[in-house]
Amino acid sequence: MTPLTQGPAARGQRPPAPAPGQLADLPKVQSHDLLQGGNLILIEHAGDRYYLRMTRNNKLILTK
Repeated sequence: MTPLTQGPAARGQRPPAPAPGQLADLPKVQSHDLLQGGNLILIEHAGDRYYLRMTRNNKLILTK
């Protein structure tokens, strides 16, 4: 996998989707571990704040 500091994201481009064989190699986090029993968390990234919310229909929404 290309580091983000050298790949398309560093140049303001969206990185390519991983090939099906690479999906198993990606880090995996369970949503209930992130939400810790709640339905909203704050994520800080590069000085910006994002909110990850679980809806009543059990969908996840990430907003800035």
